[in-house]
Amino acid sequence: MGIFHFLIVVQAIIAASLVGVILMQRSEGGGLGMGGSPSGLMSARGAADFMTRLTTILATLFILLSISLAFVAAREGGTAKIDTSLERTEVPAAPAAPAAATPAPVEKTAPATEVPLDK
Repeated sequence: MGIFHFLIVVQAIIAASLVGVILMQRSEGGGLGMGGSPSGLMSARGAADFMTRLTTILATLFILLSISLAFVAAREGGTAKIDTSLERTEVPAAPAAPAAATPAPVEKTAPATEVPLDK
C-alpha cells in the first residue's frame, strides 16, 4: 500500500494548494465572475490571469489524482476479513437489588417568595 499512501499525501497537498489559490483570488462580486466587470471570467483578460490558470491546473490535477486513487484502491483492495475485536457482546442483566431500608434524603427547596442570589 506504499503507492496509495504516497498518492494520498500528494492529494492532500494539492487540495490545500487549491484552497489557498482560490482564497487568494480577487472577488468579482457576481456568481462566476459575471458581475458586469470587463475583467470577469468570460473575458480574455480574466481567463488569462495567472491565478485562474493555476486554479485550472490544480483542479485538473486534483480530479486526475482522485481517479488514479480510485483505481489503485480497487486494484490493491481485495477482500479482507472484517475485524470483530470490538463487537459488542450481550451481557445478562444483574438481578434487581432489594429496596433499601433507609429512605432517600429530602432536598430542601427555597420558598416561592425568595429568589436565590447565585443565579
